[in-house]
This record gives sequence, structure tokens and C-alpha cells, in this order.
Amino acid sequence: MAEKTDERGGSTSKEGRHVIVVDDDDLFRESLEQNLADAGFQVTAYADGPSALAAVAGGRMPDLIVLDWKMPAMNGIEVLRRLREISRDVPVIFLTVLSEQIYEEAALLGGAVDFVEKSRSFAILLKRIELIVGGAKRTAFDPAGADPKNPGVLSIGFLKLWPAAHRCTWRDSEVPLTISEFEIVHAMARRAGKDVSYREIYDFVRGEGFAAGQGPQGFRQNVRTFIKRIRQKFRDSDSDFDAIVNYPGFGYRWRSRDG
Repeated sequence: MAEKTDERGGSTSKEGRHVIVVDDDDLFRESLEQNLADAGFQVTAYADGPSALAAVAGGRMPDLIVLDWKMPAMNGIEVLRRLREISRDVPVIFLTVLSEQIYEEAALLGGAVDFVEKSRSFAILLKRIELIVGGAKRTAFDPAGADPKNPGVLSIGFLKLWPAAHRCTWRDSEVPLTISEFEIVHAMARRAGKDVSYREIYDFVRGEGFAAGQGPQGFRQNVRTFIKRIRQKFRDSDSDFDAIVNYPGFGYRWRSRDG
């Protein structure tokens, strides 16, 4: 399906945040495109990965990309890999019929910020999109590490966070976190020295009540996958990094003595 544009090359959808949809299923893509437009988003849709990549490489950078996994010629994971060569910042949500946890973990490890099954209602997908493009919901906890000289910065020892830009440094070195990874670190850092449960971490990133993984406790493995990747990114900068502490059966804590 060709993208819907006006004579200037802009989307004819309603004004708002720009979302790119990439899916080879014509009926599903058109339905999702219309639903997103009705929700107030500017939408551009593509039937294959190469077309979407060409548009992004040409400077048409969206606020978010909704990406199908199973597509001919180039699957979603390959599209994501090539997209990350163009930009590591644009958030990507995988929307797929593949429900097994291995696919979700592959998507997250590849740099996606979310993974939603196509069987879920549009209302759930819309909530995920709104949380991501809106900067994600914030906790109600006091920012104990707020820097009075730089009110937009949270400083906990060697850690510095810029919530508005989703930027993170450790020992003054940039740590390339995805949006979801940043939100997890931000949530724990704001409660440095206090335990944060698996469910709290999962709800904070995914939205309260969202379910994924195998069985009623499947969210725990999703959180473990996030934490493993976050730890590795910090250790790529500092091999002695140990600020994230696990409390088996409960959750994690950000050490308050890391600086």
C-alpha cells in the first residue's frame, strides 16, 4: 500500500504525533491506520520494510514505528536492525501474531520498546503508544536525587538522568538506553535504596494490568530480560558496575551508595 500523502508529501491524516505502520496485511494495516488517525495521530503506512526504511533514511523520522514481525522479503527483526543503523532513538513497537516469549525477548534485545500481540484490542495498543510518545507515565515518588543546580537532572552518585530527553550517563559516559530501559532505571533511581517489585517495574513500563510472558507470573521473566540488558549496557561503560541489586522473589533495588 502506498503511503497517503498530500501534494507536499505530508500525511493527510489528522494532525498529531507521527506514527509509521509497517505491515504486509492490507486489511489489518488499513484498519490500524484508520484507528490511529481517528485517535489523532498523523499516520503513514507501508506494506514492506524497505519502503519504510527508505522513507526514514530520507529524513521522514516519526515519533514511533509500529512494526509487523512476519513479512516477505525482509522480516521485522531485520527492519529493526537496519533502522537502528539509521537511528537508535525512534521507538519501535512490534505488533505480531507470534506470542511465544522467545520472540518478545528477541524484539526487546533488538532494540524495540514494546511487543504487543495482534489479538489484543486497539485500546491496549493505543495506551502503549500514548505512554511511549508521551514520555511514559512518571512515578509519584519524590525525586530524592534532584539536582538543585540543574532541576531537569536526577543525580544518584555516578548516575545522571535527563528524563525529558531520556538520556543517561554513568561516570560521565553515555549509556545508550532504550526508552523502556530508561524508564526502569529512572523508576529505581528515584527510589534509590528501596526495593521495587517485579510487578511495579513491569507496570511502570508496560502499563498497569498489561500481561505478557508465560503464565500469571510471566512478567517476571520480562523484567529479568530488561534488567540483564540494562546491566550489560552499564558494564560496557564500567566493568565494576553493581548498582542494581536483585532480591530474589521480589524485585530489584538501586544502591544508594554508588558514588
